[in-house]
Amino acid sequence: MLIAPFGSYRTAPFLAAARARADVVLVSEGAANVVSSGLPGLRLPLHDLDACERAVREEIDRGGRFQAILGLDDWGTEVAGALAPRLGLAGNPPQALAAARRKDRGRALLQAAGVPVPWHRVLALDGPLPDLADLPYPLVLKPVALSGSRGVMRVDDEAGLRAGLARLQAILGRDDRAVWNRALIERFVQGFEIALEGLLLGGVLQTLAIFDKPEPLDGPFFEETYYITPSRLDAAMRETVRETVERGARAYGLREGPIHAECRLNAEGVWVIEIAARTIGGLCGRLLRFGTGLSLEELVVRHALGERVAIGARAGAAGVLMIPIPGLGLLKRVEGLMAADRVPGVVEVVIDAREGQELVPLPEGASYLGFIFAEGPDPAAVYDALKTAHGHLHFVLAPVWRPTLMPTVEAAAGATRIATATLQA
Repeated sequence: MLIAPFGSYRTAPFLAAARARADVVLVSEGAANVVSSGLPGLRLPLHDLDACERAVREEIDRGGRFQAILGLDDWGTEVAGALAPRLGLAGNPPQALAAARRKDRGRALLQAAGVPVPWHRVLALDGPLPDLADLPYPLVLKPVALSGSRGVMRVDDEAGLRAGLARLQAILGRDDRAVWNRALIERFVQGFEIALEGLLLGGVLQTLAIFDKPEPLDGPFFEETYYITPSRLDAAMRETVRETVERGARAYGLREGPIHAECRLNAEGVWVIEIAARTIGGLCGRLLRFGTGLSLEELVVRHALGERVAIGARAGAAGVLMIPIPGLGLLKRVEGLMAADRVPGVVEVVIDAREGQELVPLPEGASYLGFIFAEGPDPAAVYDALKTAHGHLHFVLAPVWRPTLMPTVEAAAGATRIATATLQA
């Protein structure tokens, strides 16, 4: 069983990997979802676990038998973890998956286990704020349960924090699933950022890849851009990173399945920024091939089905640029695609945004324009290829105009109401 949200980049590769090994039931919810888009499966109210369990048991009564359940994003993973014990399927404890999704819970567990995390504090957005003057600025402000750097902001003083909190509250107010009206603030950690992709096997973390992020991520927002592997870290530091993330996963209570972790490295050591119980986001999994040509998704599916496969490193280097949103507007066209595609080392340029689509940058936005993939003999060559290709691209945007209903005006007699409207950029 695959629990997939509408529009997830992970759905297609996981569906293909799972269908190669077993019969698949795809699960989604709502009117706009992958099941109602023509793919077979179940439309379930994933917010109601009792109703989900009843529907799945009806499917079992009709002859279905499930060997494994996988959630394909943060929220889907948590739903899958809650359903697994009800259906007698293996999985991580629900409380461990909840900790991996909730940044505030995760921070508390990591700190209690002695895993290095920055100074942090939780603020309730719907109540009175404490004194904000004497905090250890600069800080990073983030929602407790959004992904993709959405809502994450660096703030350098009290005024910036108050403005950031108001902005974050507006972001959460527009998200139906942002049920936790609180924020996490933590000390900004200087340093070099990396990402680890791993697989937990009985609580032991096996490193699949460590990605370098070659450009500084110092704010004010934290848009992911370049991911390049293999890392230039030496063997001793790579093992330190692996051991630190393993300790963090153990603190959460995670024991099986994929791990995606973000860490910062400086003279003080390895700082855990995030540990998620899922694979890397976007289409970035395309970078990874293991053993006899297995993809990341195939590896995770085989692990879920109880199979064990040899994992070997790929030759050479590979990287991806998650193309950032250049500004707010409607996408009119993308220029320079042929030039970008012809850059030596570039494997593919994928533009996911479509003409007329509204583009929203961070911290409000939650998507990328597309991806550039490159391969080369070493990380430096891959980085140069990605940067050169991106330099060829030009994105033409048009302003966004929205009709806004202005306040009604009562006629002098009080009998007629006149609705006036204006167009506001």
